[in-house]
Amino acid sequence: MQFESFSDFIAMGGYGFFVWLSYGSCAAILAGILISSLNDGKKLKKEVKAQMLREERIKKAKEEAQA
Repeated sequence: MQFESFSDFIAMGGYGFFVWLSYGSCAAILAGILISSLNDGKKLKKEVKAQMLREERIKKAKEEAQA
């Protein structure tokens, strides 16, 4: 489909509002998923690090109790 001008392209034959709304909502949802995933990854890494530190403290405490 070819358009005569940029405004015709934006109008999309009278369906531009729905077309661009669909693209915009899809982009917003994908951005939300990306941000949520990045935040969850940071949180998970922090939790794993804390768990490793707890396990190390427990191991040292057991070694000190045996000595």
